[in-house]
Amino acid sequence: MLSNRKVQTRVILHLDMNSFFASVEQAHDPSLKGIPMAVAGNPKQRRGILVTCSYEARALGIYTTMTVGEAKRLCPDLVIVPPDFDKYRTASAAVFTLLRSYTDLVEPVSIDEAYIDITNIGGLTNAVDIAKNMQQRIYNELDLPCSIGIAPNKFLAKTASDMKKPMGITILRKREVPSKLWPLPVIEMHGVGKSTEQKLNELGIYTIGELAQSEELIVKALLGKNGQRLRKRANGIDYRPVDPEAAAEMKSVGSSTTLPVDETEMAGCLTVLKGLAEKVAGRLEQRQLAGSVVMIQIRSADWRNHTRSRTVLNPIYQAQDIYSVASELFKHHWDEEPVRLLGITVSNVIPVNEIFEQLSIDNFEQHAKEEQLDNLVSQLEKKFGLGSVKRGKL
Repeated sequence: MLSNRKVQTRVILHLDMNSFFASVEQAHDPSLKGIPMAVAGNPKQRRGILVTCSYEARALGIYTTMTVGEAKRLCPDLVIVPPDFDKYRTASAAVFTLLRSYTDLVEPVSIDEAYIDITNIGGLTNAVDIAKNMQQRIYNELDLPCSIGIAPNKFLAKTASDMKKPMGITILRKREVPSKLWPLPVIEMHGVGKSTEQKLNELGIYTIGELAQSEELIVKALLGKNGQRLRKRANGIDYRPVDPEAAAEMKSVGSSTTLPVDETEMAGCLTVLKGLAEKVAGRLEQRQLAGSVVMIQIRSADWRNHTRSRTVLNPIYQAQDIYSVASELFKHHWDEEPVRLLGITVSNVIPVNEIFEQLSIDNFEQHAKEEQLDNLVSQLEKKFGLGSVKRGKL
């Protein structure tokens, strides 16, 4: 049976600003250009985290999320400046305003990334010229470098923009997928994180090509709809449109399940929550999101709903972190009534690549203290038993 989906040849750009925070600082202070420099959450503290660094610093082995102390050991002359988020937001707004002067079909992905559909403005014949013009205008008018991927869909455009940095323009055609993508390990595929990589490896799938040629039913059984989606993308197939409103729509990611029989045991409820945490983590990974609010839903056998939530210090997206918060909420608030339904929702979501920005800019020192305290509580609980130590509140 022929599909009734009308497939239109599209030309999609993925624009990725190069070392965005560092580049904005260099644009404001030209003396920072051409030298190893980095933006760090707390430049005076050697344990502060690097938010980003210049390409001169990267050439010396310095990378984002490295501590100031580690970076200074590699390069004692590294210049570190504190972050100025207002400055970055202003620069980001200027970039998106410039992009919208070409077309309204601009979809912001994060503060420094966007998809642009240029099909209807001559992209089918002048894609490279349009991309070059965008890149040069951003550089000449805003003094900021960027890389651009050109492809027939979002997935390939995103992949292409990563191929040449800084100031690269790369075309990736669907027919080039077998030669350029299939030999790569699956972890290098956009949308595949560590947990998905591990699950695929368990099936004997190590490369993008092996995923592309795998049995669809087997991948679906392992990863659900996300597995089908990833398999299609490994074959260069991605029908997602560029949606200017997409960023505003995604506020939360969740999953819930109605139990076949009323659950009355703590262990049984926690097992269900663990499975839900894994589902939510998979959906967050699929969308490349993380969230800072975890909410659990408990519906009792008499259909009364209870919800409890907790805001974590920094956004989370991994199953074990989601389960840790959800299980603690459940242990504290379950009244031992029989449970009919359980759910977990993660909200206040942001793109994963912005996690370290927020960590370093706002609260790294507080996070470090919290982490030390959490580790101490865990050690005491191992020695004296779960729940033997409670954190006090002021």
